[in-house]
Amino acid sequence: MADPVEFPSTTPGFAIPLLFAGQSQKEFFINQAFGLIDSFMQRAVVESTDTTPTAPEEGSAYRVLANASGAWSGYDDAIAIYIGGAWQFVTPTQGMAVFDRAAEKWLVFRSTWVSAEAQTPPVGGAVVDSEARVAIDNLVNALRAVGVLPTA
Repeated sequence: MADPVEFPSTTPGFAIPLLFAGQSQKEFFINQAFGLIDSFMQRAVVESTDTTPTAPEEGSAYRVLANASGAWSGYDDAIAIYIGGAWQFVTPTQGMAVFDRAAEKWLVFRSTWVSAEAQTPPVGGAVVDSEARVAIDNLVNALRAVGVLPTA
């Protein structure tokens, strides 16, 4: 007879809680899982901040900045999602991408959150070729930073 299969308590990607046979309060775990899935389907956060919002909307997600205070203390870099009147925290994984609505930019987790920054375009004149080369290099490096292009 085969050994019984043992399941972890959460999914590997977003730590969505899994049910166990005979588990009490299944509705709590199912609702928590649906809340996490619903927030992550958008792949967006309201903003990146170190201050816990005082009146967050149900299902809203935020990126927790370093040295956060209050309910977010100790959750640097996590995604905080407000579900059922409480904060749920998702630890980012390598390659996770979210859109920061307040900053209007994509963020990618690569050991820390990174984003492509706006590059200064060449302005013309006698050194257009060298300015264009610098602008192209900066653009390539920005695309590498967020994983659009490989790093080497």
